[in-house]
This record gives sequence, C-alpha cells and structure tokens, in this order.
Amino acid sequence: MSKGTVLITGGTDGLGKAATLLLARRGYAVYAAGRSAAKRDELEHLAHEERLLIHTIEMNVTDNASVQIGVELVLEKGGGIDVLINNAGVGYMGVIEELRLDDVRKQFEVNFFGVLRVTQAVLPHMRQRRRGRILMMSSVAGLVAPPTYGAYSSSKFAVEGLSNALRLEMYPFGVDVILIEPGYIVTNFQKTAQDLAEPYYGRANSSPYAKIYAGAMAGSNHGRGVSKTTPEDCAKVILEAIESPHPKARYPVTSMAKQVSLGKRILPDTLLDSVLRKRFGITREG
Repeated sequence: MSKGTVLITGGTDGLGKAATLLLARRGYAVYAAGRSAAKRDELEHLAHEERLLIHTIEMNVTDNASVQIGVELVLEKGGGIDVLINNAGVGYMGVIEELRLDDVRKQFEVNFFGVLRVTQAVLPHMRQRRRGRILMMSSVAGLVAPPTYGAYSSSKFAVEGLSNALRLEMYPFGVDVILIEPGYIVTNFQKTAQDLAEPYYGRANSSPYAKIYAGAMAGSNHGRGVSKTTPEDCAKVILEAIESPHPKARYPVTSMAKQVSLGKRILPDTLLDSVLRKRFGITREG
C-alpha cells in the first residue's frame, strides 16, 4: 500500500529524478514523466533494483495530446493523483534586446504553458475528490531577474502569479498549491541552458552587452561554485511540502533563495538593484 500517487513532470533527471527516488523510497507510488527514453530506462532500472514503486511515462508538456494521454494513464493505473509536481523546465539566457522571439516562445511553452497544460488536466480530478497538492517548481529567478535571465525569469514570475491565483481558487476544494523556489543547484539543467544560450554567449564579445554577458557568467559560476545544496536536499524540501499538515505557500530551498526571498520583501527595488549590480559587475558606461 503506497502513501499516495505522485505525478512529476521532468521526473527522470536533475531535481525531478532526486524527488522521484526520495518519494518512492518513502512509500509513494511515483509516475515520473519525461521525454528521454534513455533517462526513463535508467530510472526504471534503478526502480527495479530497489523494488521501488516508480513508473515512467513519456510526456511532452508542450503537447496537448501527450499531456492528456499521460494524465489519463496515471489516473487509470494509479487510481488517482494525490500530488502533482510541475517540475519540467528549460532556460534560455540572453540579453533582452538580442533575444529571438522564437526562443522566448519556446521558453514560455515549456515553463509556463506546459505547467498550465498539465495543471488544467489534473485539476478536475483533484477538485472533485476535494483533496490534493500541486507543487510548482519556481526559482530564485522567479523572485528577482538577473541580467540575461529576462526570458527565464519572466516565465518563472508567470508561474509565481499563476500559483498565487490558483492557491486561492482551489482553497474551497481542499487542494493546496505550493511554490518550491530553489537557487543554484548543480544539475544537468545548467548544461542544457548553456547549450541553448550558445547563440547569444557565442557572439557576446562582439555585442554591445559584452560586459553584461561576462558579469552574468561570472556571477552564475560563482553562485554554483559556492552552493552546497544538492538535488537530494531539494527533494527533502519537496517531501516536507507534501507531508506537512499545514504547508506554507512557498519554500525557498537554498540559503541564497532564502536571502533573496527576505530581501524581496523588505528592500526597495532601487536597493535590490544595487545589490544585483554589484553581484554581476554592472557599472554605468562613459
């Protein structure tokens, strides 16, 4: 007998994989959705070795039919969905003037519309059952927007706004909506984001924003270098949010995320901008 059924998007890699394994080890039946067949096979192998209640499903959060088929499969085989974790995400990094609109659309299609698409597919079930939890994987970049993070931060700000409204709308039906806000945690996400940013960073030296790119890169590398938080640490926060009898609206994960969350509440934007300019080496020209 499992503690409940969990559907997690992006559940075969990075933070999602760590959460999948921890939740399964704690007795949950986890349906880990992902696009990569190789990563699904690897996770299935681990589940078989440890005899864990993990089922992997192919799901593309940008495709309506894929999401509907995946959710219906979990509802049928899992007997319901007690927890939805919207974890799938990508990052396009570049200064706003140079961002290609197609890349911004792709950014939102995964990070925002993908979240909305999966959530809408699950909501009728949770509403009718009068229970459930929906965890939204946001980011410290959903609280502040560093240089070159315009597209990514915009998508995470949108997830924050969506979650704040949904938290109120689902209150009458006993469904909790919870934001998880990680800071720098080293996963494959960074490598993927680096590949997606190549068209921008690859020609940064000839850009009028060369110093912005250099500062953003140095600041991000420093943040990852000093971070001691692991994907497993984030998974423990996710478990806490799922099992708390009275969950908080948001859970910052890393120490930096906690500092930024506090700073966002107490500092005026002008002072917060000053802190970010110093961190990323942004100075006035000429």
